[in-house]
Amino acid sequence: MFPVLAVLAAAVLFGTTGTSQALGPDDTTPLSIGAVRLVIGGSGLAVLAFALARRHARRRAEAAPRPALGIRPLLLMTSTGLCLALYQPLFFLGTARNGVAVGTVIALGSAPILAGLLEWALTRRLPRATWMSATALATVGVVMLGFGGEAGASSGADLVGITGSVGAGATFAVIANAQRRLLDGGWDPFTVVGAMGASSALISACALPFVDLRWLATTPGLVMALWLGVGTISIAYVLFTWGLSGLTAATAATLTLGEPLTAAVLGITVLDERLSALAVAGLIVLACGLTLLAWGSRRPRDPIPFAVEA
Repeated sequence: MFPVLAVLAAAVLFGTTGTSQALGPDDTTPLSIGAVRLVIGGSGLAVLAFALARRHARRRAEAAPRPALGIRPLLLMTSTGLCLALYQPLFFLGTARNGVAVGTVIALGSAPILAGLLEWALTRRLPRATWMSATALATVGVVMLGFGGEAGASSGADLVGITGSVGAGATFAVIANAQRRLLDGGWDPFTVVGAMGASSALISACALPFVDLRWLATTPGLVMALWLGVGTISIAYVLFTWGLSGLTAATAATLTLGEPLTAAVLGITVLDERLSALAVAGLIVLACGLTLLAWGSRRPRDPIPFAVEA
């Protein structure tokens, strides 16, 4: 049950992103916020995760030798950092073309489905019926929440925006499965997430010379950047990766649908947003899906790691 709670806690932290941006400076851009967020958060994630990995190294040395760092695990670690860096521009492309609600719905709704399909393709293991039911229920809730929140607006059908949102969901699905693959190969969870943080920070740092960072010199801007980096990246992804060690990638991805639930609650209580009846019903359906998934995840994972290639 603790892995479920860890991933849900990470989802809550993820869900504070939109509110933090809304309360921050007005003269920001999605690219500048995303780049600064990942430079700070990725660096902090690497420091925190590698420190925890070193702390647990002695215990692991007695139980099993550390796997060798070959080309394959190195590529998997780098791919997680690249996907983390790609997620934000793809996500913001979707919201810019089709609106925040629709873009978010497509991105978050596609992530668990793509994660489950990718895991099935790699492992030849069909997800459990509980996962299928919970994912379907939670995804319906997210759709209701998004379209209900955008009452009076069209559903949007911009192909470029849809491609960006689905691409964002796909990057998260790749992260979940790549980390699952590394964990099954014997790698320590904190080493895995630390490598993701380091590589994403290096990639995002390349964008800093090309964005306006004047907002970072203000107190609200600095506070926002630190929270988005440390809270929603460093701490959140450590929790997510630790929880992933006890869950399937599909289950973990579905649990992160708690992100839009958190964002909606903060929108109502902090930003004084008004939700339609359809959006409120979506919150209830989403909560039911997460409850079903948490209940169905009480059984531990198979004790023997499974192969990820045919």
